[in-house]
Amino acid sequence: MGKPVETAGPLKVGIIGCGAIIAQYLTNFRKLDQIELVAVADLDPARAQAVADDYDGVRALSVDGLLAADDVDLVLNLTVPAAHAEVALKAIAAGKSVYGEKPLAATTAEARQVLEAAREAGVVVGCAPDTVLGTGIQTARKAIDDGLIGTPISATATMVTPGHERWHPNPDFYYQPGGGPLLDMGPYYVSALVTLLGPVVSVMGAASHTRSERTIGSGPRAGETVPVNIDSHVTGVLVHASGALSTLFMSFDAVKSKSPNIEIHGERGSLAVPDPNHFDGDVQLFALGAEEWQTLPVSAGYVDSGRGFGIADLAATPPGSEPRAGGQLAYHALEVMESVLASAKSGSAVQIQSTAARPAAVELTTLAAQVAEVRL
Repeated sequence: MGKPVETAGPLKVGIIGCGAIIAQYLTNFRKLDQIELVAVADLDPARAQAVADDYDGVRALSVDGLLAADDVDLVLNLTVPAAHAEVALKAIAAGKSVYGEKPLAATTAEARQVLEAAREAGVVVGCAPDTVLGTGIQTARKAIDDGLIGTPISATATMVTPGHERWHPNPDFYYQPGGGPLLDMGPYYVSALVTLLGPVVSVMGAASHTRSERTIGSGPRAGETVPVNIDSHVTGVLVHASGALSTLFMSFDAVKSKSPNIEIHGERGSLAVPDPNHFDGDVQLFALGAEEWQTLPVSAGYVDSGRGFGIADLAATPPGSEPRAGGQLAYHALEVMESVLASAKSGSAVQIQSTAARPAAVELTTLAAQVAEVRL
């Protein structure tokens, strides 16, 4: 990992990619004193200008102009996944640190190039999801660390939806290589499992699909069919270095589940963990000998957090330390997911070559200042 960003004041950020997801970042940037947004860029200049018009002190630039800007310390990469590596490498070549939306890159080969380039340039790589820094996952993490369930034995991670084509007006990507339920939602679940139980050393996978095409259910293309060229139901078993076993159940085929999003089982109790796609939520404990589930008090994590808190956390990371929402964790999660899919094809276990230190716990912290009005 490269040296952390060193600035005299707030971390100055430039955003490349002004699609729908940017709104959540802008809302939180307005509340975070650790971050100063100075510039935005998009292949569609009008989208960048619309953001600049609504956010005081922000300039709309071309992509090249933003990369050349002297006052940009870190590039927030909100482009489509296929462009993540290309944009990150350009930012690194320009001497900028990078924080990207998930996944780190479309493939581990591309992601490795990003990390190696950053190491050589001495800059920092961070990556979503930063949901793991919120009170939901962190309260569960503290319960495990405090021994409330004893030694962890196993976990289950469940994500079930009958398909994004029901609501997404352009769902084609989800059913092509690079899409599917695991690569789409898996970063949230795998990052959470590593945060809770530590790195993964090997995986086994199996996969299937039920339909060769999907029908778009909303928007101007409603009624149009799109081909399915990936497996839309994926299961996997992750063997953690600690010895704990996690079972993934990721489906665009099944309809609904009553299972907790994540459940952790130990010798002395079990935890029901909230949706890792959210920053908060109730953590429930069923202790050995108890008669019912107990909702644990919020005890760790960034309070009232949201997208962008990973960047504020990166800005506060001590020199020489990996950010909690860092490139190493993102790379490890990507390799785990790729390996589950590779195992599903080969029928054999796959050894994980990378590792990622279990990120440091987040103490219960209020990071964001309250603002009277959010305009976007």
